[in-house]
Amino acid sequence: NPYAGLVSHLRAAWLSGKTRPMEYRVAQLEALGRFLDEKKQDILEATALDMGKPSFEAYFTEILLCKNELNNTLNNLSHWMKDEHVDKNLVTQLDSVFIRKDPYGVVLIIAPWNYPIHLFLVPLIGAIAAGNCVIIKPSETAKNTERLVAEMLSCYLDNDCFAVVTAGVQETTRLLENKFDYIFYTGSPSVGRIVMAAAAKHLTPVTLELGGKNPCYVSDTCDVQNVARRVAWGRFFNAGQTCVAPDYVLCSVEMQEKLMPALREAITEFFGSNPQESPDFGRIVGDKQFRRIRALLCSGRVAIGGQTDEKERYIAPTVLADVLPSDPAMQEEIFGPILPIVVVANMDEAIDFINARPRPLAIYAFSCDCKVVNQVLERTSSGGFCGNDTLMHVTLTSLPFGGIGNSGLGMYHGKFTFDTFTHHRGCLHRNMGLEALNALRYPPYSQQKLGLLTATFEIKRKGTCTLL
Repeated sequence: NPYAGLVSHLRAAWLSGKTRPMEYRVAQLEALGRFLDEKKQDILEATALDMGKPSFEAYFTEILLCKNELNNTLNNLSHWMKDEHVDKNLVTQLDSVFIRKDPYGVVLIIAPWNYPIHLFLVPLIGAIAAGNCVIIKPSETAKNTERLVAEMLSCYLDNDCFAVVTAGVQETTRLLENKFDYIFYTGSPSVGRIVMAAAAKHLTPVTLELGGKNPCYVSDTCDVQNVARRVAWGRFFNAGQTCVAPDYVLCSVEMQEKLMPALREAITEFFGSNPQESPDFGRIVGDKQFRRIRALLCSGRVAIGGQTDEKERYIAPTVLADVLPSDPAMQEEIFGPILPIVVVANMDEAIDFINARPRPLAIYAFSCDCKVVNQVLERTSSGGFCGNDTLMHVTLTSLPFGGIGNSGLGMYHGKFTFDTFTHHRGCLHRNMGLEALNALRYPPYSQQKLGLLTATFEIKRKGTCTLL
């Protein structure tokens, strides 16, 4: 296997204990901070070359949010690393009982192309903080960013413990044949299944950050202009290539009629009368992706946008009206600047529509009535939820980010990333003396011993009483 030597090299470094001291972890994290600071312009240029990413969007997602994760981790690492002391029973009162935060070992992070810095760096921050050695596999689709990461990251991190592998599909398949102690994958559900199958051969735990069709319910009672701006921003940010973007709108036919002019106004406000000329609207990452998205334009009727330019890989911010559940745009995650609107009679029908489909990465609900938003929250299931806005829940390091069912497995961001890459090791350290206290559990057994054992080990429910 072409990667066996690299994995062995990192495993030897991990077994040496090099990554365990807090000082080492902090030094590597601070080096990542320098990478972001010193290579800021290179990152902005690479993401612009790969997908026309506006520098505002690139700075916000690829640099600012990553620095937030980094600083939050550095601010809290000493606390997160400490042994966690837990409750004892009567028998262990004189003993030490705690949870040790151990690193897994050698972990693999496979990143996607849509946020090519953010989606490898945020998991990497947690993996380093937890004391692991890491192999990073950036996406080969975002070629310029892949080259930047491969050439520059090794100048900042310890090459004995951290490595970047550039690989296509065949090479990644070979990479996955190796035994890792944890695998963190971000991408499509179809590839997620391949990663999980490869991990199963070694009983390797995984986090799968996948996608799905994120529904956005808009009730009849809402501020239409605000809804249009917030939905248009979330859908057309990064030219729609965002795993948590609102994938389709569910609303009544009356709301569809109100939303259409408001969405048209919002798109013009954001990108001008010709979005193709706007410096604030990106491009589709590749020809294959462009052709796939363009084919979805036949769904429903094009109410706004619809223009395409294959040479530029440009697809205009597009809204499709009167889309049917059987239309092509409703059969797969769009992952592009197209927003279908599906008409439903009311909230109950919208909730039934959502629940009849695989559980998404995010659900959005808009209403001036808090009860409506809460009903959607309580009666559905998804990785995350955001009421009266889109995408913003992902910006908080205090909230876990991850999917459920078809949209993923596991979670990260902030302390949740540290916990994901940490083995929580239950530990009991007993006194060598006081052997008489152990006599109750040793044979020969008796009813008297069982009664005393029950009294010392039993956990009773609080707040209950027995009526005599």
